[in-house]
Amino acid sequence: MTKPIRLSKHLADLVHCSRSEAEQYIKGGWVSVDGRVVEDPAHPVSGETVTLDAAARLEAVEPATFLLHKPAGFDAFHGPRPAAELIQAATRWPDDPSGVRLLQRHFHNLTPLVPLDTEASGLMVLTQDGRVWRRLTEDGDEIEHEYVVEVSGEIAPYGLRKLNHGLHYGGRALAPCKVSWQNEVRLRFAIKGAQGGQLRDMCAQVGLDVVAIRRIRIGRIALAKMPVGSWRCLPVGERF
Repeated sequence: MTKPIRLSKHLADLVHCSRSEAEQYIKGGWVSVDGRVVEDPAHPVSGETVTLDAAARLEAVEPATFLLHKPAGFDAFHGPRPAAELIQAATRWPDDPSGVRLLQRHFHNLTPLVPLDTEASGLMVLTQDGRVWRRLTEDGDEIEHEYVVEVSGEIAPYGLRKLNHGLHYGGRALAPCKVSWQNEVRLRFAIKGAQGGQLRDMCAQVGLDVVAIRRIRIGRIALAKMPVGSWRCLPVGERF
């Protein structure tokens, strides 16, 4: 029986490339062992059939960022029903326009960003990309989020004006935001720096009960027509 060697060494010998190039091909998901894609350069091989995809390219693997349409009842960050569990190959939006070629490594070490209440649904972000993390944390309060809030009850006099400017939350005066009626039972909020529970509290201050909250936009990135429970990739270069 042949002594096992690292897949990267075997590939380098097989296709006459350097060890570093072999590792890059493997990490890029271009190498199969007995018909199964293997992304670990240290994977041991002895007599298996190793194949390099004819379309293989030497390019760095970019960290992934996923945009999820979180259903109500799932926890964005911590809790018994983490929304991150919905990020699976089977739940990718079939109409994902990103063109991103998925690798198994893209599903590892995803960090959820921009909080969303458990009872709320809509757009949330999970990423491996430090650039995205910095943008949505360090600059987070400067990025406008848009929500559709379904309400019941009778709004107080001048309630819409107060929602736009004039309310307090957590002991501080709230900055102006943009709130308008979408229809008879839905309000549209365009707001920066909203905290957990803030939209419900704002509505309560003007006599309204919240039935449902859905986030439909973060900065320039919109939820669009992506179905509940599905996700798409954020292409490199697309900015919040």
